[in-house]
Amino acid sequence: MKRIIFLVLMFLAVKSQGLFAWSALQHAAINYIAECNLNPNAKKRIESYLGGRSIVYYAAWMDHIRKTPEYIFSDTWHMDLVDENFKCIENDRYGGLPALEEMIKKLENYTSLDDSTVAVNLKFLIHLLPDLHTPCHVAYTFLRSFNVKYNGVERSYHTVWDGVMLNHANPWGYIEYQRELDRFSSEEKKQIGQGSPRERFEQTARDCVIIYDWAKEGDELGVDFMVKARPLAERQMVIAGYRLAYVLNKLFE
Repeated sequence: MKRIIFLVLMFLAVKSQGLFAWSALQHAAINYIAECNLNPNAKKRIESYLGGRSIVYYAAWMDHIRKTPEYIFSDTWHMDLVDENFKCIENDRYGGLPALEEMIKKLENYTSLDDSTVAVNLKFLIHLLPDLHTPCHVAYTFLRSFNVKYNGVERSYHTVWDGVMLNHANPWGYIEYQRELDRFSSEEKKQIGQGSPRERFEQTARDCVIIYDWAKEGDELGVDFMVKARPLAERQMVIAGYRLAYVLNKLFE
């Protein structure tokens, strides 16, 4: 009986990873890459608002609270829509980028805010900015979602990119992700990090639209797909980490 319960729980845990942008592991890895690139003053100030916890600890917080009555308003913040020119279109269904821009604006004057307001906006920011780098968290007006089979299991194409592929590809924890991916020079990191969130999100839209040439409705995806797709997913992770570090350093330096 214990074995059956264990297997059921494991199934549910794996199944739940497809519900969010990146899995909890990828969010932790992105935030750890960012943490390793924070300047000491910013890191100390940020952790003082997070009760002594690191940004890694709260990496998946936004996914955990998105359906609660208090934070249900944030449920539409995990994606954004772009037109055929890859320009963000604000609408009622998706609202991640405008929410992120508003958080950054508030935190530019964080010393004038009470501690709890700073903390909540920080927890949103450190999850939402990485979300907007997930390849399938760009919604295109000229494309539609579809299902595929990956490793013999039918899933949405969105779910494959939300961590399933990387969780199958890498036997890593978040520390290994940082060790293997965080290998750019200081100048390269600075260049990657710069730019407004809107500019960077629209660049993500341009860079990631190619994934819709890699699979179609009903395709059986396996090792060949993973080998082709994994570099893009990992690149988006490390870019998200550097951009998160850049924004946090600028806000809390």
